[in-house]
Amino acid sequence: MLLVICLVPLTVLILYLVVIMQQFSGRYDEVVENITKANAYNIDFKDDLDYQMYIIVANSERADELIDTEEPRRMIEEAREVFQGLYESADAEYGKQRLNRILKSLNILEDRVIEIETDAKVSGFYDKNMERLDLDIRVLTELIQEQIQEYIYYETTNLEVLREGIRSDVDRTLRMTSIIFLLILVSAFLISQKLMQGIMVPIGRLCEVTRKAAGGDFTVRAKEDNSAELSVLNSSFNSMIEKIGNLVEDIRVEQLNLRATELKLLQAQINPHFLYNTLDTIIWLAEAGKKDDVVMMVTTLSDFFRTTLSKGRDYISVREEEAHIRSYLQIQQFRYRDILEYSIDIPEELYEYPILKLTLQPLVENALYHGIKNKRGLGHIRVSGEKQEGSLIFRVWDDGRGMESDRLEKVRRLIGGEEEVDRSDPSGFGLFNVAQRLRLNYGAQYGISLESVYGEWTEVTVVIPAVFQK
Repeated sequence: MLLVICLVPLTVLILYLVVIMQQFSGRYDEVVENITKANAYNIDFKDDLDYQMYIIVANSERADELIDTEEPRRMIEEAREVFQGLYESADAEYGKQRLNRILKSLNILEDRVIEIETDAKVSGFYDKNMERLDLDIRVLTELIQEQIQEYIYYETTNLEVLREGIRSDVDRTLRMTSIIFLLILVSAFLISQKLMQGIMVPIGRLCEVTRKAAGGDFTVRAKEDNSAELSVLNSSFNSMIEKIGNLVEDIRVEQLNLRATELKLLQAQINPHFLYNTLDTIIWLAEAGKKDDVVMMVTTLSDFFRTTLSKGRDYISVREEEAHIRSYLQIQQFRYRDILEYSIDIPEELYEYPILKLTLQPLVENALYHGIKNKRGLGHIRVSGEKQEGSLIFRVWDDGRGMESDRLEKVRRLIGGEEEVDRSDPSGFGLFNVAQRLRLNYGAQYGISLESVYGEWTEVTVVIPAVFQK
């Protein structure tokens, strides 16, 4: 009877863990599937539809033939079916609202496409259709792309909610396990007072194993005993401990997989236009017969993405991070040679220190696109590093447009977590993303700071601990 009393709560606990894992796995798969479906339209949908509509407008005489081979309305209908399916399966109201906006935008886009297709078959509408293409089609596809990115970001936050939920369930389950093990310990002690000395020793060993398991060591096992009753108890106990240990390990693996997925989503946020533009440049060089430049660009691009991936590691060396930004600047200088020059001054004694991957490159990109490109004439980006009192300090400076005082204070509040992030602001969102990742990985005392003089320069300072990881 006592054995049954002990086994019942443990069995219930195991069933509870199984149910939790099944629910978590199902929801996790659903979120990842939603992200995958939406991401399929995040990059190619806008470019493909814009291109097809441009061909229809520019070649009105052959519009019917082009529509048959790549009909924009079919592309819109396929996208509508995907997002309608996501809408029907969505549970949260926020998710439904975002998907509803995408569906409404697709309906409006379809109406504009039909108008252009109709007028394209009649002469005299070329200028009007070109204006519609710029003001309606491209604006709407850009809006849809932004709405899809917003939905992907929303689903990504759901992954974090799932992780926190499973962590809470694990803590609660461990507390329940400790209580059950304690009950078993007390029961074993009471029985040992009534049994012979020959039974007290095996019971004592079982209690010792129970204490270790309650402390989280699921590798311990109770030894087999000559007593049939104790043998059954020990065997059942060992089997349950093994199952609980396996379930806890499964939870740990799922958390690691979730972390890897978040990293991939972060890496997927790298501006795809950088890759497109670089590949366009390589194609142009190849067509021009500039083989040496093609080799240089391909090699540099390969080095850039090799560091971006870095075999899934969260941390890389300062040497690798420097090589990453150098590859990025070499590529961009080739494209913006008339407006961009740069210098990198990071002492070699800092090379072997670890740094969170993708710390400096987003800051360099921000300096180029929101500093150098917004001024007239040649601009300079300077990246430097030094070690001060147990900290590594990196600075990204540019002599670009700079920031007005109001804008500077707003961005400071944003990176300090004092103001809600505006995802439509690429400059502020990029700085916020770097600052948040640094705080989460190093602590609140580390992060970035910002200084700027309007019309003259901007400098972003990064402070991280100078500590070698074990």
